[in-house]
Amino acid sequence: MQIEFLGTGAGSPGKFRNVSSLALRLLDEINSVWLFDVGEGTQHQILRSTIRPRKVDKIFITHLHGDHIFGLPGFLSSRSFQGGNGPLDIYGPKGIKEYVNVSLRISESRLAYHITFHELPKDTDGLIFEDNKFSVYAAPLEHRITSFGYRVVEHDHPGELMVDKLSALGIPSGPVYGRLKKGEVVTLDDGRTFDGKEMIGRAQPGRIVTIIGDTRKTANAERLAQNANALVHESTFGKGENKLAKSYYHSTNTQAAQIAKQAHAKMLLLNHISARYTGKMAHELEKKAQTIFPNTKVVKDFDVVDIPFIKD
Repeated sequence: MQIEFLGTGAGSPGKFRNVSSLALRLLDEINSVWLFDVGEGTQHQILRSTIRPRKVDKIFITHLHGDHIFGLPGFLSSRSFQGGNGPLDIYGPKGIKEYVNVSLRISESRLAYHITFHELPKDTDGLIFEDNKFSVYAAPLEHRITSFGYRVVEHDHPGELMVDKLSALGIPSGPVYGRLKKGEVVTLDDGRTFDGKEMIGRAQPGRIVTIIGDTRKTANAERLAQNANALVHESTFGKGENKLAKSYYHSTNTQAAQIAKQAHAKMLLLNHISARYTGKMAHELEKKAQTIFPNTKVVKDFDVVDIPFIKD
C-alpha cells in the first residue's frame, strides 16, 4: 500500500505543484489504484509516474471545486485509449454525475467502459463501500461547498500458522499444515488431535488511510483520522493565519497537526499547499507542524509514501 501524490498545490497549477490529486496504490493488495480528486493536468502527471490508467477502477472526489475535478473528463477519455476497458466507480458529492456526463456529451467523447456514479448526500456519514479487503467511510467536512473526508480501512490479515510450534509438537509438515491453517481440527495417525485455531497467530491489523478534503478545522476530520496509519490533510495556510483559514474555509498546518495528535494518527502528510509557500517557506510549514506532531511531512508532487504495517 502506497500513496503517490500527483498534485499537491492549492487553487491553480504552479511551476512546482500541480493541483489536487493523489493515488492510493493497492497493487499488491488488490491489483488496483484508487484516485482521490483529479485536478487539471492529472493525466499528464500520471504519464510521469508508473501508474497505468487501466488499473484505476475507483475515483473518490472530495468536492466539486475546479482544482479538484477539472482533470476528470480528460482522464476518463484517455483511460479508454490506454486499455482501460474495465468498469469504473466514481464517488463524490451530488453534481459529479452531471459534470462528467455533460463534459463527455458536449465533447462527443465515447468511453469503452461503464461508469457507475455514487453521489453522496451532503449529510453522508458512514460506510460507502465495502468488499472482502477494504471498507471506505465518508463524512462531511466544513467548506464553502459540500466537501467530504474519506477513511479507507484495510480488513485485518489472518494470523500466520505457527510453524515453530507445530514442529516442536512433532506434527509432520504436508497437507496437515494446510488443514490446520484453515482452522480445522486434525487427528494424526498417532491419535493426537489438534485444533487449527490454536495453531494460528494473532491477526495482523489492517492499515488505515484518511484523506481530508478542503475544510476548516472540524471534529469530523479527527473522527475520520482515528488511529490512521497515514493522515493526508490540507494545509492551505500557515501558523498564525487561523482567521484567514476560517474565512476561506481552509485549515492551517498547525490545525492539521492538532487533528493528527488528537486522533492518534501515526503519520501526517500535509498537502494542498498554497503557491505562497515555496522552498524555505514550505519547510517552515513542516517544522511548525512538527512542534505539535513530530511525524509530519509536507509532500511534493510525485512523492511516494509507503504505508507500513504497525508491529505490536
